[in-house]
Amino acid sequence: MPFGLKEIIIIVILIVLLFGRNKISTIMGDVAKGIKSFKKGMASDYTNEEETKNISEDNKDTPNKE
Repeated sequence: MPFGLKEIIIIVILIVLLFGRNKISTIMGDVAKGIKSFKKGMASDYTNEEETKNISEDNKDTPNKE
């Protein structure tokens, strides 16, 4: 059962009345900070993988002691 435009507007109005605009803006700010932190964490994991690959590539350049 899909929601129509009227139902969505009613739900948004109820949410604003229940939580207030200040509380909603605070929640959205916290969500944005969480997303930024997640992206930063993913980027640092990516750089750690690159460093590991560089170390293994350096080992390939050295001759084996066999």
